[in-house]
Amino acid sequence: MTVRYNQMTETQRREVRCYGCTIEDMREAVEESLTYRISGPVMYAMSLMSDCQEMLASDNGGQYDMMVAEDVRQALNRAKWILSTYAMENSRKGTENLLRNV
Repeated sequence: MTVRYNQMTETQRREVRCYGCTIEDMREAVEESLTYRISGPVMYAMSLMSDCQEMLASDNGGQYDMMVAEDVRQALNRAKWILSTYAMENSRKGTENLLRNV
């Protein structure tokens, strides 16, 4: 990953810091997901948030793990990106269709 990271553009590096992967990689993972294809983007985002709850609920011997905190932060950022990219896009399309039929 370090070699690949060093070859990334600054935008891609920012995406990796924010989401743990590039937006291109995230879009590919989302759209190939069975959860996304069957249940849609909201359920996919909810699944990510459930994963965050599980990560936070793990006892880990009473130690606060900064790596877990970073994983949770990135997973929540991915969930927000999915909602803003897919769910909000679908919502806007629905509103546009409603307005056309008025």
